[in-house]
Amino acid sequence: MSTNPHTGRYVLYGAPVSLYTGKARSYLRKQGIDFVEVGPGSDRYLNVIVPAVGRWIIPCLETPDGEIVQDGADIIKHFETGPGADLRAYPDAYPATAAHRAISHVFEMFGGEGLLRPAIHCRWNFNDVNLEFLRAEFALLTPAGFDPEQQSAAFDHSSGRMRKAASGFGVTPESAPLIEESFQEFLRFLSRHLETSPYLLGGAPALGDYCLMGAMWAHLFRDPAPQQLIKQVAPRVGRWVERMSTSEPYDHEFGDHSGRFFADDGVPDTLRDMLRFVEEEYLNEITAHVAFANEWLSAHPDIVAGTNGKSNPASRGIGAADFEWRGLTLTTGVMPYRLWLLQHLTDDFAEAPNEDQERVRAIFADVGLEQLLNLRVNRRVERTNHLEVWGPV
Repeated sequence: MSTNPHTGRYVLYGAPVSLYTGKARSYLRKQGIDFVEVGPGSDRYLNVIVPAVGRWIIPCLETPDGEIVQDGADIIKHFETGPGADLRAYPDAYPATAAHRAISHVFEMFGGEGLLRPAIHCRWNFNDVNLEFLRAEFALLTPAGFDPEQQSAAFDHSSGRMRKAASGFGVTPESAPLIEESFQEFLRFLSRHLETSPYLLGGAPALGDYCLMGAMWAHLFRDPAPQQLIKQVAPRVGRWVERMSTSEPYDHEFGDHSGRFFADDGVPDTLRDMLRFVEEEYLNEITAHVAFANEWLSAHPDIVAGTNGKSNPASRGIGAADFEWRGLTLTTGVMPYRLWLLQHLTDDFAEAPNEDQERVRAIFADVGLEQLLNLRVNRRVERTNHLEVWGPV
């Protein structure tokens, strides 16, 4: 691969409007990593990065020596346990204690996947407030040199595709009022927690904070319609989003806090309430996805290890699953990527000592999430050459 043109700096290929870029950008900013963000319309992204990762997807990180790291989870891992670990401003995005680590993985799943319904609904179903903002933002995704007419055509294509795909995220005319109700509940729970704590796990940001920032920054705080709602009903959440967007001190209301996670693996009631909300919102969905994946794998026993079992090696979905949500039956797309995130939780839980497992089980049982610890797909999901593939039988 040719040399990174930004000598000595990391390059994040992404866009402000991109949900999954939000997680990676928040981490890099909060940790004080020296990086520059470049749009996916750049020549280098289109002609070097896309061929290397096998698909058009953001975010991608290019290291100073030209290595490519694709996906927010792997970007964070690069700096937590990989060669970039000595560059961090804050320690331990992966908490050392079992309960805090398990909770972080819950919000890793929920932040990127469980908040998709409000993220999609609040972006695409409020044209009177959002449309001109989105036209300007999506212009940043187009190849360099596109004129305004080409940018507008590209937006119309992307907008039409996303609106059509909304039902695959469970966003329908029937679910829309309940999505709004659900999102306001989430804001109340998070706001209540932030009354006494600057971050999910206490005085320092952790994996769960960064993962919530994907949807919360790109869709739910920058897009005009949900931003107005947040500023009206949950201003503490807005300040948390701002706090998660900078490495500078931005926690005036908390005084001289410890800068550490809750002592003794503590889980305050406000955080337990947030976990109960995740149970209501997401447990049925991820459980249905695991069941669908296992049925799909049973029907495709000859998938070669290291492939996705599809004709297109870059394909992300394997079908759709039904589940009950707030009195409705929703149908959402099943992607091995979600199952890969689930493995982060179940793998760490399996490796914990027995007494730590008992504590995690007790907390998860209290908030209704114990079933998460038992969910398994019959074949592991792996990431090889930047793609999700099935592991050995």
